[in-house]
Amino acid sequence: MKILSLILSFVTLFEICVVDACRSYCGNITVDYPFGIRNGCGHPGYRDLLFCMNDVLMFHISSGSYRVLDIDYAYQSITLHDPHMSNCETIVLGGKGNGFEAEDWRTPYFNPTSDNVFMLIGCSPKSPIFQGFPEKKVPCRNISGMSCEEYMSCPAWDMVGYRQPGIHSGSGPPMCCGVGFESVKAINLSKLECEGYSSAYNLAPLKLRGPSDWAYGIRVKYELQGSDAFCRACVATSGTCGYEPADGGGLRHVCMCDNHNSTTNCDSVISPTGASSSVRPKAIGSLIIYFIAMNIGFQRRQR
Repeated sequence: MKILSLILSFVTLFEICVVDACRSYCGNITVDYPFGIRNGCGHPGYRDLLFCMNDVLMFHISSGSYRVLDIDYAYQSITLHDPHMSNCETIVLGGKGNGFEAEDWRTPYFNPTSDNVFMLIGCSPKSPIFQGFPEKKVPCRNISGMSCEEYMSCPAWDMVGYRQPGIHSGSGPPMCCGVGFESVKAINLSKLECEGYSSAYNLAPLKLRGPSDWAYGIRVKYELQGSDAFCRACVATSGTCGYEPADGGGLRHVCMCDNHNSTTNCDSVISPTGASSSVRPKAIGSLIIYFIAMNIGFQRRQR
């Protein structure tokens, strides 16, 4: 009975370790598929994206580094914080903010959500967003119940001397312009010739009371791009989803099993002869025999 209990306990621990081979934690945030902070873990489209530094999870793209506040795996979203972004208490100018602009090859995988408003502050009349002003309609608008009119009621505006009765300064472009990410495709303060920006998102179905209640940050929606079925099949056979270099260059999806990587799942792999063989039962069986032998030897020494 003791031998059986020992074997079952070890097999259970063995399986858990295999399943959790890529699951990580950084501070209080779980890092799981499609993300990874270990080489070869996660979806290849999210490689070299997350880094854990002193228990702080960081998100890095071409526009800069952001602190990860939350990863919602159920709704496939990730919430970011830019330390140089304005909010209701502080206005940050000087073009210091990261904005949001990812590498071209990453854009199919994630973009800010449609309920995320970017409020561009102090943009030049020559900014691309104001081309054709005043004849052409300015793209500034209300996003998900949040607008610059409300944002400029924040007390931080009094401290920088930018506050106006409305959002317009004389006959020029507005001092603050709210836009959705889909209308500009990238928030680059240098290219847009803006002094600063703020970003907020609204998860509530009802209109919030005011900008002091807004959730400030950048909420990004991510997609799996067709690899979800492969990963489900991999996990169902106690594997872990990852990637590795492909023979012809580039990267390919793999299912990481106890002692091999598979391009299908952990129940069967293709041997050099092309035949399908089951590796996992053999590995576990070998371990069971090993532990039985070890236990018998231990009992003989006790006599």
